[in-house]
Amino acid sequence: MLFVIAIIGTSILGFTLWYSVRVAKMRDLPTWRRFLPLSLLVLSIAASLLRAADIPQIANAVAFPLLLASIAVSLVEVRAQNNRRAPTTTQ
Repeated sequence: MLFVIAIIGTSILGFTLWYSVRVAKMRDLPTWRRFLPLSLLVLSIAASLLRAADIPQIANAVAFPLLLASIAVSLVEVRAQNNRRAPTTTQ
């Protein structure tokens, strides 16, 4: 069971990293919006590392919400870019 949880966590982290880098490559966005998902991901990883420093309360309270925020911002930006690129047909 622990192996399955590790695979799910790794896939979520990879998914988040993939989309954060994809947003960072979007040249039509302002710089702060391009790097916001990547910054949230790095802060989430840093908060998770607080568990190694024996501060699990802060890590539990901050790491997962930052990861979810990174995923949400990435998906919103990618979908917005897809909507901007989609040709509008009028009949």
